[in-house]
Amino acid sequence: MRTHDAFEGLVGKSHPMIEALETVRQVAPSTASVLLLGESGTGKELFARALHAQSPRAGRPFVRVACAALPETLLESELFGHERGAFTGAVYARAGRFEIADGGTLFLDEIGDLTPPVQVKLLRFLEEREFERVGGNRTIRVDVRIVAATNRDLKARVAEGAFREDLYYRLDVVEIHVPTLRDRPGDVPLLAEHFRAVFAAANGKDVRAFSDEAAALLRGCPWPGNVRELENAVERAVVLARDPVLGPELFPSLVAPVRSPAPAALAEIEREAILRTLAEVGGSTTRAARILGISPRKIQYKLKEYRTSPVA
Repeated sequence: MRTHDAFEGLVGKSHPMIEALETVRQVAPSTASVLLLGESGTGKELFARALHAQSPRAGRPFVRVACAALPETLLESELFGHERGAFTGAVYARAGRFEIADGGTLFLDEIGDLTPPVQVKLLRFLEEREFERVGGNRTIRVDVRIVAATNRDLKARVAEGAFREDLYYRLDVVEIHVPTLRDRPGDVPLLAEHFRAVFAAANGKDVRAFSDEAAALLRGCPWPGNVRELENAVERAVVLARDPVLGPELFPSLVAPVRSPAPAALAEIEREAILRTLAEVGGSTTRAARILGISPRKIQYKLKEYRTSPVA
């Protein structure tokens, strides 16, 4: 549900989504740390950006750090900066993300992957609002709001001794659960249409709608990869589309959501997909293969099989 630019990309009218966005509205004006919980691909960074955009800090920097993407030594320097000579290769002093985000918001993605030494320094900042650069002894104070996100069970990590309990409670002042796509299936058509418009414009394609079959396929998919998976599927379809209407053949990787078909049913689904795609591309096995994500040779083999096998 986009009320204005602060909620850019946060599309949906389902109860879980409206509830989460309402919490964002309530919490954004405060200085409280926020912990975003949710599976991969649910859009936690968009929620973090909305928190920043709705806050008094909106005119200041929004800085993101992917905590799992960097080794411990580099992550500490990335967050807190370093002084010249602090380690091999540190040929000049460098400000870290905390200093860059001064006055704004620091989004710590994948917070559950922080190592113990970095956890200690982060805890100190949350308690005292100060830190030192790596290799330095000058205390630096900045005004930064922390928004953290994770797809891990932090309480379980605390119980295992892998995450500090005091840090957990410092981060978890306000907790927002970002809903999965399967928890808000009614939002799938809205999101699909949003992504269609975005990627059609970005790629200069005259793609105007989904066919009824494609729309039903999108609604029925369980989307284990959440919004990111849907976004990627629609982008791929738009890029490969040759007609203004997106058909089901442009979503070859989607599967039935509830139960797996019997082998005979799978074979019939495959047969229907191949024959329908060939009909839509004028019999070109090369184009059909590209759309279906298989080799032209496989299509030729299947056609020979269909000619020799009776249809049940």
